[in-house]
Amino acid sequence: MRGLEQRDKVFLKLSPWKKVLRFSRKGKLSPRYISLYEVVERVSLVAYRLKLPPELERIHDVFHVSMLQKYRSDPLHIMPFEEVEIRDDLTYEEEPVEILARGEKVLRNKRVSLVKVLWHNHRSE
Repeated sequence: MRGLEQRDKVFLKLSPWKKVLRFSRKGKLSPRYISLYEVVERVSLVAYRLKLPPELERIHDVFHVSMLQKYRSDPLHIMPFEEVEIRDDLTYEEEPVEILARGEKVLRNKRVSLVKVLWHNHRSE
């Protein structure tokens, strides 16, 4: 990785640190990188010091470049805020906009209708 500078944001790659970090998923579904951290300084040609939160104070704050993935800002990462009216019991009402696709799945002895719906507060992707 080239071009890391002070104040750049990077993802930190997970490694099997025993008794330091515990994540709920193991194996293929476990996250590869964790949260964004800010680069504080370049320590050597291949090492960078990161600004870590207090809950990671037991971990040394200098990481090899192979453990970092530079964050490239992408407007698609920013979710637009849409006004959603939330009730006192923390529920909200969904409104269907249109039916995007229809299908039918055949099981052993019955058929199940499938409908893909575009909802009001969701994107079509």
